[in-house]
Amino acid sequence: MLHLETAGRITPNSHHTVRMDSGISIEGLTHSYPTTRQRTTARIALSNVSFQIQSGEIFCLLGPNGSGKSTLFRILSTLLTPSEGSVRIFDLDLFQERQLIRHHIGVVFQHPSVDKKLTVRENLFHQGHLYNLRGSVLKRRIDEMLMKVGIQDRAYDLVETLSGGMRRRVELAKALLHKPRLLILDEPSTGLDPGARREFIEYLHSLRDTDRVTVLLTTHILDEAEKCDRLAILDQGSLVALGTPHDLKHEIGGDIISVSSQEPSKLAEVIRTRFRSNLRVVDGMIRIEQTKGHEFIPQLIREFPGQIESVTLSKPTLEDVFIHRTGHKFQSGKS
Repeated sequence: MLHLETAGRITPNSHHTVRMDSGISIEGLTHSYPTTRQRTTARIALSNVSFQIQSGEIFCLLGPNGSGKSTLFRILSTLLTPSEGSVRIFDLDLFQERQLIRHHIGVVFQHPSVDKKLTVRENLFHQGHLYNLRGSVLKRRIDEMLMKVGIQDRAYDLVETLSGGMRRRVELAKALLHKPRLLILDEPSTGLDPGARREFIEYLHSLRDTDRVTVLLTTHILDEAEKCDRLAILDQGSLVALGTPHDLKHEIGGDIISVSSQEPSKLAEVIRTRFRSNLRVVDGMIRIEQTKGHEFIPQLIREFPGQIESVTLSKPTLEDVFIHRTGHKFQSGKS
């Protein structure tokens, strides 16, 4: 679904050897948006972001609105040149070999790019022409993609008659038509119900396992990020955490205890002094990271019976990782 109107038609370069096992390397990526009439100072969207994505994994860029993930998506999909830094995709320089890289990536944008007044097959037919696919080769590719995403029985239906989940499958088929090795998706579950979202993520896993396609997606949905192999958590343009969902949650080192009180800041200081606990006040709640939380809660209630209104115990989540690294809740990031 790459917008090729600005890029020209894609033509593969058969003389260039591409190392598909080399993955993606991002080093020192920084980008600022210039001043405008409404904004008198430049806005820093990314600040010295560096990480690697392994070939053949599902990698997630997780962050609230304003975290920089959409800017990073635009850079990796070749639509934006950053202010500073370097990116290599399959050992190709993103800024020096952009045209060649476009042959190896498929892009699914957050907002639909299918033509609702055309049939499913017609959408794929026109997409194929952008990649110089013609005749029997294009027909075979379209049939293959329709079968792969499970919409072969809807090939001659107008896209406007399809459900949101089905339209997302058409978007995927378009992005995969030229058999890219990297699939980049921006908020792919936008507008999908929980069942369709779960089905969509399952399909991405199948795509990784059967075709060895590297998948990079952006999301603000924590459950979606949980299903990825690894993730980078962004906040206000900076990389704040990197790793597998399991490892990131394990770094919390215990349970999460949330305490409500009429005077949370005052009570937090007393708890910190009495128990030397790792805690902070987040959105008016005292948040304590504590091993064997079920044993600690009775002690807490005995010590401060008149000051505690309620206590909850939970295992660490990715939002807890975000709070642990940033000091504020996930949805409180600037938009």
